[in-house]
Amino acid sequence: MTKAPFVAMSAATAALGTALGSLALQLRATGHEQYVDSVATFSILMYITAALVMVTWIRDGRPHTN
Repeated sequence: MTKAPFVAMSAATAALGTALGSLALQLRATGHEQYVDSVATFSILMYITAALVMVTWIRDGRPHTN
C-alpha cells in the first residue's frame, strides 16, 4: 500500500491527541476535575493509536513471504 493513508491517519490521530491534551489542561484550569482523567486517558489512547498505525505502515512495507 502507499504511505499516504497511513501518514494521514497517524497525523490526524496525533493531532486529536494533542487537542484532547490541551482540553484536559483547560478543564483542570477551570475546575472541571471530574472530566480531566477521562479526557487525558483518551488523549493518551490517541497517541498510542497513532503509533500503532505507524507500526502497521512499517510492517506493510516489508516483503511478504508465503
